[in-house]
Amino acid sequence: MRLTPRVATLLAVAALPLALTACSSGSSSDGGAASAKPAKVKDLNAGLATGTQLKKALAPASAVPSGLALEADGSSDSGGQFLSPSSRKAGKPDCTRLETTSWIQVSGYKGGVSFAQNDYANKDQTELVAQEIDVFQGTTAATVMKDLRTVAAECATYTNTDDHAQVKVTGKSAAGLGDEAYTMTLTSGHWQNGQTLIAARSGNSVVTVLSTAGGDNGAASAKKVTTEILGALKGLKSA
Repeated sequence: MRLTPRVATLLAVAALPLALTACSSGSSSDGGAASAKPAKVKDLNAGLATGTQLKKALAPASAVPSGLALEADGSSDSGGQFLSPSSRKAGKPDCTRLETTSWIQVSGYKGGVSFAQNDYANKDQTELVAQEIDVFQGTTAATVMKDLRTVAAECATYTNTDDHAQVKVTGKSAAGLGDEAYTMTLTSGHWQNGQTLIAARSGNSVVTVLSTAGGDNGAASAKKVTTEILGALKGLKSA
């Protein structure tokens, strides 16, 4: 269904040269029909990885802390087709999105034209590692990163939805991860351990990782998973 508007546009473009040919054939001095080539439509998804490819770039189980297992209902991807690009939702970010596995949506974008994600958790759900890769057209990936950098300031303190606790958010740039990266740490006096969020861009891809695993607010495990994904994405580009 999402492809219908694109199909309609392509048909309209293809029909235009036929109309021009019909109009010009009667006035042609040699009686021959004038030919016109259809305008080329640029494929904005050309060269972008599909969800099927991105799924293979997600960090394996060996990259997450021991004791965490893959959540069957937390895995999804966009498959072999591309989605329609989402527009940015204006206004103040929904800070509670920072606690969800698909926390890239706090940027105002629902996601990319392709994506893949999964989650790992321990038996009692007290530790979680969630990873997602979203691919965007043009320069949108850089815009997403720019918007994510503002979230730490806009959500410096907020009330979460689970236990109505006050949450503190701090953010900083992270060196050595992809083309650019940003880290946010969430802590609360109501929590035994905080959580770390890392967003890293590699070309048109934005990697987002959430971790609560480990006594360091999930910092080490989040960085390890992010590094694994970025390395796999390099492999996709060179393939």
